[in-house]
Amino acid sequence: MVRIKDKKAPDKPFSTNDETRQIYRIAGCAFLLNIFLAVMKAILAFVSGSLAITASAIDSATDAVASIVIYGGVRLSTKKTRTFPMGLYKLENVASVIIALFIFIAGYEIIREIFSSVGDVLRLSPSYIILLFLGTAFTFLFGRYATSIGRRTESPTLIAEGRHRQVDVLSSIVVLISVTLSYFDLHLDILGITIDQIGASLILLFIARAGWDLLSNGMRVLLDASMDFSTLDHIRKIFQEEPLLGEIKSLVGRNAGRFRFIQADITLKTENLEKAHQVSEEIEKKIRDQVPHVEKVAIHFGPEMKTHDRIALPLEDETGRISLHFGEAPYFGIFHISRKDKKIEKKRIMENLHRSSGTAKGIRVAEWLVEQGVEHAGMKEDVSRRGPGYVLSNAGVKIHVLSADQIDQAIHQIIDKMHD
Repeated sequence: MVRIKDKKAPDKPFSTNDETRQIYRIAGCAFLLNIFLAVMKAILAFVSGSLAITASAIDSATDAVASIVIYGGVRLSTKKTRTFPMGLYKLENVASVIIALFIFIAGYEIIREIFSSVGDVLRLSPSYIILLFLGTAFTFLFGRYATSIGRRTESPTLIAEGRHRQVDVLSSIVVLISVTLSYFDLHLDILGITIDQIGASLILLFIARAGWDLLSNGMRVLLDASMDFSTLDHIRKIFQEEPLLGEIKSLVGRNAGRFRFIQADITLKTENLEKAHQVSEEIEKKIRDQVPHVEKVAIHFGPEMKTHDRIALPLEDETGRISLHFGEAPYFGIFHISRKDKKIEKKRIMENLHRSSGTAKGIRVAEWLVEQGVEHAGMKEDVSRRGPGYVLSNAGVKIHVLSADQIDQAIHQIIDKMHD
């Protein structure tokens, strides 16, 4: 049986979703910031002839083009069409890959500038240096803001934008150092390489690192790599908290943009289809409550293939006499019965440690039996409409009221009822 469920309709109006609108707004601001920085640095590069400023201007111009791609990718990623009924969420990751390619193109242009440009660097006035400093400070603040919102919304494009701004800040610091040294007429060189060329080369390294990070992360998602281990492990623990869970045959999760898609194949300790649906709905609700941005959950479930039945009996003593009480029984026996020949293959006689509990001893015993993996519970008294009965029933444990006084007789009675 497969149960697949998307987000409910009320949660899907992405065009009015505050989170998505915030991403749109930041992507638009990134474009305006990059245009401003590109124009400012281009003017300063023309005035000064600085390789470092020229390299940084090329970087900002490329970033402006990339920002348009980001904005368009985010706008389109939340759309669903007849051709793409599952959505276009991966466009956010496509945008990240395109940004990476633009970054590498910028790197190529910077290499050309480093090896083709010659001549002295003109000194910039203090006002120009202050302008560069303000542009760097504003870039730093914007990068921190974009990263913060990106982490909260788990948007790969905003996280990429924030990291890119951090790289821009580093490159801008290199530019500031270069023009400041030029202002004080400090012409330093190492093995014939000017400080300006060194600055441009360092910017190139920063750009290459940013481009590789964006490219590798974007391609992982486009190639359907698994979501991060910690999130997948958390989802696995949510499944394992379900008492009726038999086995997790497979559990996979993938990201598309900032959204998550989860597929699971499990077995349940029940053959009741209605109960199995209820369990799968409860698991899905817990996943959606605890894991953000889950777009789709697909749970394939079926009954557990069992070779044995586990039966619990309350005992008056270790000799095998059935107790008249459930919560106050001195001992409990747990028996593994082979489905093939109906014989006892394994048994454990354990002391009832909850017998001396002041209150709710029956409920405590029922919870303890569920933890032991019991599937059938035989007893003299009928607890089906009391606390212990509800605990056992909710966990899929079948309750059998017995007339037998000894273990062998009681087990035969239960086996007969199981096959009625």
